[in-house]
Amino acid sequence: MRIRRVMLLTASLIVITLLVATGCMRQQAQQPAQAEKLKVGIVYDVGGRGDLSFNDMAFAGLERAQKEFGDRIETRDLEPTAGGENREELLRLLANEGFDLVFGIGFLFTDSIQRVSQEFSNVKFGLVDGFIPDLTDQSNVADLLFKEHEGSFLVGAAAALKSTANVIGFVGGMKIPLIEKFEVGYIAGARYVKPSIRVLSDYAGTTGEAFRDPVKGKELALAQYDRRADIIYHASGGTGIGVFEAALARKRLAIGVDADQSLTVKEDQRPQILTSMTKRVDVAVFETIKAFVDGTYTGGYRIFGLAEGGVGYAENDYNRNLIADIKGRLEELKQKIIAGEIKVPEDKTQLQTFLQNLPK
Repeated sequence: MRIRRVMLLTASLIVITLLVATGCMRQQAQQPAQAEKLKVGIVYDVGGRGDLSFNDMAFAGLERAQKEFGDRIETRDLEPTAGGENREELLRLLANEGFDLVFGIGFLFTDSIQRVSQEFSNVKFGLVDGFIPDLTDQSNVADLLFKEHEGSFLVGAAAALKSTANVIGFVGGMKIPLIEKFEVGYIAGARYVKPSIRVLSDYAGTTGEAFRDPVKGKELALAQYDRRADIIYHASGGTGIGVFEAALARKRLAIGVDADQSLTVKEDQRPQILTSMTKRVDVAVFETIKAFVDGTYTGGYRIFGLAEGGVGYAENDYNRNLIADIKGRLEELKQKIIAGEIKVPEDKTQLQTFLQNLPK
């Protein structure tokens, strides 16, 4: 009798256990599986976050993606050493850690991304400003390129139209073809609206350090202001911080780059910024992440110009009155460029031809 009770109790416990287990399994089956988040990483250019320009625009794109796709992506951003020597190491670190999409911010990443992308064929890459030849839609690298010369043409026109000294300046970072596109477009725009204007040009150096040297930027800008320039456009990353300091010291005007820099500089410097040539690295980064999240990422080349809203000139509450008298002319020039009526030169050879063909 006692044995029979034990056997009945044991059988009951088994049935109860099976019922509980079955219920748990049904409950788990009814709950949707938690999708694994896509991992997106960024490695910044020389100067890193806080340059108020190129790198900060890239971060803005990443930040926007995190806000819009926060439940679907996990993000991480890394800064290279001062000279950028470990940029390839950081790319490889993210790829090794299972990141699905990795950005290199700046043309200096070109060789590194070309190598790392071949080692990690399952990882997608976004390369801002760099050019890797022979990419296709099936490549795991997307080159994100800009028509900096088109935006620079507009701010060159703005500088010439506002200049009373008939002398304006340009301060570049590293002397390379990419930064010369900014200079060439600027000169073309200035000379297009005022053929007699004089443009002074200087570069901060020939290495990546030229993008993070505010002392040099200030020195070059002060020298140009002292040579009668009343407006200076910089395309020099963090070095441009020094240009703004010089503008404040001489009570002259400056033109920012990449970001709308009158929104990011010190408050006492804002009145000195005529406008900024906006280069929407944030848009390029965000759109690439969006395509990846949506499953429509493709390799190859994406180019952002005036027509695509990738470049332009800044207008905000701080400079609206400054440019009010020339905005109509700038908009007219913008539409002519988009329509192909004005073909903005991209290098010094094209610039020479462009200037020769201007009406005398």
